[in-house]
Amino acid sequence: MNLKIAARMMVVLGLCAAMVATFMALRGNGSQDASSPRSARPGGEPATLELARCRAIGVAAATDPACRRAWAENRRHFFGTDKPPMPMPERFDPSTNRPVSP
Repeated sequence: MNLKIAARMMVVLGLCAAMVATFMALRGNGSQDASSPRSARPGGEPATLELARCRAIGVAAATDPACRRAWAENRRHFFGTDKPPMPMPERFDPSTNRPVSP
């Protein structure tokens, strides 16, 4: 057998194996293990609903106190720490170059 043909056949077989592995990984079997975030925090939890509301109101959420509290709680839960968050940087008005109060 010619060496070029054998090399091409190996490349094609390798690509096919990679495609099959990718499809199997993407398809999954639909089960989740106990450590997955979805099973640890079900969708009906108030914090999740508040985060969804903040996501829906868009840019206005940056100044909404309820959204800030929900984000802080989400960060605390995600990082698993009780450290206080870093202070927010001051925002400046570009026309006057002065701090804007939140």
